[in-house]
Amino acid sequence: MSGWPGDWIIPDWPAPRHVRACVTTREGGESRAPFEGFNLGDHVGDDPAAVLANRQRLQDVLGCEPAWLSQVHSVITVEADPAMVPIADASWTDAIGIACAVLTADCLPVLFCDQDGTRVAAAHAGWRGLANGMLESTVAAMQVPGDQLLAWLGPAIGPDAFEVGPEVREVFVAQHPVAVEAFRPSRNAGHYMADLCHLARIRLAGCGVTAVYGGGYCTFSDPRFYSYRRTARTGRFASLVWIED
Repeated sequence: MSGWPGDWIIPDWPAPRHVRACVTTREGGESRAPFEGFNLGDHVGDDPAAVLANRQRLQDVLGCEPAWLSQVHSVITVEADPAMVPIADASWTDAIGIACAVLTADCLPVLFCDQDGTRVAAAHAGWRGLANGMLESTVAAMQVPGDQLLAWLGPAIGPDAFEVGPEVREVFVAQHPVAVEAFRPSRNAGHYMADLCHLARIRLAGCGVTAVYGGGYCTFSDPRFYSYRRTARTGRFASLVWIED
């Protein structure tokens, strides 16, 4: 692909060859400080012309058409449609050349495909989305049995950087007692360090998805990514998955 930036991430998962996926970074792009680089978020206060130029470059490099969402930490999954920007936090498609896309800057992006490569999806899951069933909503919308799906966990705030209050831990443990394993006490009394990827694996296993890959990229500690907790006024990077002809 012409112009592919050197540090964009290609998911390491056993998806069919005609299923393509990538995660952008800050490399390249038209945005200036504090969004410098390849900001794709049009809701963060960046110059709209810069965001438009970045999105056009993304489309040109990938050779597919991203379907953007208006993300609000919901549990809504829609069919991907590049002609619309629906309020939702996940999308799916079985169409060739349309990329399911989510924007993040610490929340967890999760990409999906079925084993035959006939259907793909992308979900945006912060802790609220995970607790409320965002991943379960996405799996249900794909209408594919969980044991026939692959999932890849993208860059998110890591377990050494994500501190939460006891109420967050209580929500997850009440739903899945095993979730206690995803929390460890922080240096601040009564608070915990939370592992979003571990929590996502628990939720996915609950709906039959056990072929789960990825994880390990921390947006807070890795300067290639935008991070809201590191810098509140910042951009967003994209995680995308699509089917090629």
